[in-house]
Amino acid sequence: MTFLALDVGNTRLKWAQYEAPAAGAKLLAQGAVFLENIDRLAEEEWNGLPIPSRILGCIVAGDAIKRRVAEQMELWDVAPRWVVSSPQEAGVSNGYDHPARLGADRWVAIIGARHRLLARGVHKPCVVVMVGTAVTVEAIDASGKFLGGIILPGHGIMLRALESGTAGLHVPTGEVRDFPTNTSDALTSGGTFAIAGAVQRMVENITRHCGETPECIMTGGAGWKMAPSMSVKFELVDSLIFDGLLEIASRRFAA
Repeated sequence: MTFLALDVGNTRLKWAQYEAPAAGAKLLAQGAVFLENIDRLAEEEWNGLPIPSRILGCIVAGDAIKRRVAEQMELWDVAPRWVVSSPQEAGVSNGYDHPARLGADRWVAIIGARHRLLARGVHKPCVVVMVGTAVTVEAIDASGKFLGGIILPGHGIMLRALESGTAGLHVPTGEVRDFPTNTSDALTSGGTFAIAGAVQRMVENITRHCGETPECIMTGGAGWKMAPSMSVKFELVDSLIFDGLLEIASRRFAA
């Protein structure tokens, strides 16, 4: 009874096939494709995979992308289920004003982070950082309540905004420097420090609110780029959304 987990972001579709829809299940295969290449999944990456019994995913791309993904899964004749943020799931409560409006990827990552800590016996607040096309920084208290989070542009969006709105600036290939002395380094450093500063601020906010320093978990395709410039202690986890999908699946498909 294999299980296929899907994470469809703004830029890429990431997939992972597990032995079962259960937390800690053995990983059988995984991959990632840019959204423009979705239509080749059935004949390329998914061709020859064991037929999944269950499929669960989260998607932030639009309905057109969702339809294209569903078309690729017709080779198995297995209907996918998609996570929609809810007031409560997998022991995590959602403090968003309108819970269903919280991005599904944010919700799943929050659940994954919470259970990652619980598996180690850690009952502490947590800051969850996703670094991708956009950057999200979420706060969870020690009881598993999502307190709220912030969204800011990812590196690419920041730099393109500066390029389009400022004469003479172009998307750089600079380095992160403590004291940049050229424009390329200044732009790259500025974007990096903006993200690192947002994480630092959230850590301070939740420390003040909860009375203890939170754990910090970072994920996302560009997480490794941020890692050297972070000013707080953190754990970098590539599979955080898949961890969350496994936790949700273990409850939804328990029967």
